[in-house]
Amino acid sequence: MLQDHITVENRHKDFIRKITETETVYALKDGKGYATSYSNESEYEDGEEVQIICFWSDAARAKSCIENEWNHYEPSPIPLNEFVENWCLGMNIDGLLVGTNFDSNLFGYEAEPLELILDIIEELRSSGKSLELRKFENMEDLEKQIRAVLED
Repeated sequence: MLQDHITVENRHKDFIRKITETETVYALKDGKGYATSYSNESEYEDGEEVQIICFWSDAARAKSCIENEWNHYEPSPIPLNEFVENWCLGMNIDGLLVGTNFDSNLFGYEAEPLELILDIIEELRSSGKSLELRKFENMEDLEKQIRAVLED
């Protein structure tokens, strides 16, 4: 089981590294919406399963999960700034988790959306990159506001 945890953790780190490099995230989409799953690790206070929206760092990884209940989905690219500002912030408000680089067995890393944004900002900074944001002055403004929310 430890090996699985290490593999999932490494795939998550690869996800962050790759999406900050390409500035693109992939989701699986059909006519009704995006591919979702349920958390293996978390549940709401009422015992309901926490829903996850799954994202991948490249189209090939996303395509590898097009089977069974997801057999009618197609990879859909999302610009990184839109992923951060719209998807992650919205998912946080809705109480959803982000699934990163899930495999064909729907096993992958489950991230809190705000924590994921902070990880993305850190990776962008370490590679000398910046994101052009629409809803925030800059990455520092976004980071400051997220940290304020997390401290409450």
